[in-house]
Amino acid sequence: MPLANRYEKGALQGYNCWLNTSSTSVSTMVTIHTRNLVLRDFEDDDWRDVHEYATDPEVSKYMEWGPNTEKETRNFVKMACAFRRQDPRRNYEFGIFLPTEKKIIGGCGLTIYDSDMYQAALGYTLNRNYWNRGIVTEAAGALLRYGFEKLALHRINATCDVQNIGSAAVMRKLGMRQEAHFLEERKIKGTWRDTYLYAILGSEWKKMRNEKRLEV
Repeated sequence: MPLANRYEKGALQGYNCWLNTSSTSVSTMVTIHTRNLVLRDFEDDDWRDVHEYATDPEVSKYMEWGPNTEKETRNFVKMACAFRRQDPRRNYEFGIFLPTEKKIIGGCGLTIYDSDMYQAALGYTLNRNYWNRGIVTEAAGALLRYGFEKLALHRINATCDVQNIGSAAVMRKLGMRQEAHFLEERKIKGTWRDTYLYAILGSEWKKMRNEKRLEV
């Protein structure tokens, strides 16, 4: 479901241009530019693009949601739009916008789940027409950078169904390490699933970035 980005390097000015991120103050939209993508807060009119992949059984195969009804997709986009009004903000749910096609082709996000605002969960999904192009790795890699450099997070983790080999591969490319294999950890669409847990610390990410050991 859910891939390789070549980040801009250089002085602080170059970093700010790459990030091109507005303030995370209440009601302000966040936009992150990568080499091929734009990650941004959802807007109300995005629901049609979202619904295109949210109704695909293959896209939601390993997810707790989906395939969506139109009402479910509209409610998701409405909720995602409301996140930017949080203060402090704990949910960053972004659309993956492909400039060459001028459409949202997927979603990715960070959910800050601890009271001290130091840890977050990473998630992503992608329209099946764009699989196997390195898009999710590029988007998720940008979120790790945003999480560690902009939000000053200490740790980011992600999970996937053990059968979702594509998602697990993305996490490894990002430098995340497998911390656990939970047996029958949650029930998805009537079936108990095994779950992989991957994670990375900010210090680990920065070291790998400095040593150029990341694929993204």
